[in-house]
Amino acid sequence: MIKQEIRVLGIDDGKFKPHTKGEVIVVGVVFRGGVSIDGVMHTSIAIDGLDATEKLTEMINGSPHKHQLRLVMLNGVTLAGFNLVDLPRLHANTDLPVIALTHVKPDLDSIRDALKHLPETEERWRIIQNAGEIHQITNRGSKLYMGLAGIGLAEALTVLDLTTVRGSLPEPLRVAHLIASGITDLDRDF
Repeated sequence: MIKQEIRVLGIDDGKFKPHTKGEVIVVGVVFRGGVSIDGVMHTSIAIDGLDATEKLTEMINGSPHKHQLRLVMLNGVTLAGFNLVDLPRLHANTDLPVIALTHVKPDLDSIRDALKHLPETEERWRIIQNAGEIHQITNRGSKLYMGLAGIGLAEALTVLDLTTVRGSLPEPLRVAHLIASGITDLDRDF
């Protein structure tokens, strides 16, 4: 049985200029169900790099919140351009189930073509294929596409129901997106 106030880590990346070099901040927000924030963590990953899985693993396993976490949610499997998260490996490295959600149905042919322009194309494609089956679901009236590692579809839908309060994205992802986008506003000068 999944508890009402399950501790979920929502992860999203900040804004960045495509086709540039550098790093992008990634924010994780620990939520108690869909009700309250228990913590925030962050790391940075390379734009179009291949370090997302390792950096997220380090961020999660090094967090004082780790012992409370029961699940990780990602806003898709791509962060910072095409820095791909290997869902089964993140699950194995953290011992936490992983759900990746997106509003846009992944176009695998287009993704494969885009990956041809990046180094280590075959490794990147392996990570995409490793994400497993893409489930089309409806959450609060909106279509979402979901990849899973370490959790079944029925349990994942229960978690989405418990954590979705406003709109179709669960609160951990919605708030992670707001924070990551807000601290990386590309139009501001500091």
